[in-house]
Amino acid sequence: MGRPDDQLTDRARGCLLGLACGDALGRPVEFATPERIERTHGRVTEMLGDGTHGKPAGTITDDTEMALCVARSLAQLGEFDGADVARRFVEWYESGPFDIGLMTREAIASIRDGTPWDEAGRAVWERKPEGQNAGNGSIMRCSPHAIRYREDPERLVTVSRESSAITHADPRCTWGCAVLNLVLAALLRDESDPLEGALGRVDGAAPTELLNALEPVADAYDATDLVNSGYVVHTLQAGLHYGLGADTAEDAIVEAVNMGGDADTIGAVTGAVAGARFGASALPERWVSEIDEAEEIRGLADRLAAF
Repeated sequence: MGRPDDQLTDRARGCLLGLACGDALGRPVEFATPERIERTHGRVTEMLGDGTHGKPAGTITDDTEMALCVARSLAQLGEFDGADVARRFVEWYESGPFDIGLMTREAIASIRDGTPWDEAGRAVWERKPEGQNAGNGSIMRCSPHAIRYREDPERLVTVSRESSAITHADPRCTWGCAVLNLVLAALLRDESDPLEGALGRVDGAAPTELLNALEPVADAYDATDLVNSGYVVHTLQAGLHYGLGADTAEDAIVEAVNMGGDADTIGAVTGAVAGARFGASALPERWVSEIDEAEEIRGLADRLAAF
């Protein structure tokens, strides 16, 4: 482990804090339509209390909580250990989180009951029908891997896919995590055209449906076809569109959250991208100060950036 430079530290912190900010900003309007958000709030630009799940302002959801499980494991062990990550997921699940996705719940419960960590997600996936088998529950939590393995793209792809499959084994999910983490790693390294480079690296291996959906995002930023669902491809499209295309980190996250729908996860993915792009110093302090976990998140980002 070494001492990261100031820019890397800022961007690593931004990646994880941006995730938390997008998650917490979107939590109160999860499942709402854009029209309902506009009628009720005008435009969501501040941390809100109550709303969906009825929690205080700045409350994170499973998006950030599961990312913290991953980050703690990486920081403590230095390497990805699927069994350790799965154990942490089980402990989190048994703590009674107020928000948890269906595939995630089924896979973690299966692991708790004795299924090996590298089999549970696939079993859940195989029994789910199309339309219910490729949710965004792994891309929301995958960003700590991008910080740890930012200098090793090949290992990053492998780890991203294995970590996703603990709960989400569909190739669109596993390769979606790989693409997102390659983009984040490129941003941490201050490279140009991060999405184009990520798509080029996985071309020929990732599902055609995923590549075809993300290639237009790399070429031009057009929001007209974005969908605010929990489907992994839709969430990646939105998160990359806003995260890579907005002029500021705040604009990116606000635009994403005000789509409604799966607002916390769309906000979390957008926030990770925008935070890695602009750095923690570009995130509004009025948001960060509302998040109780902010100090731990900074510390974990620093430890991962030191590898």
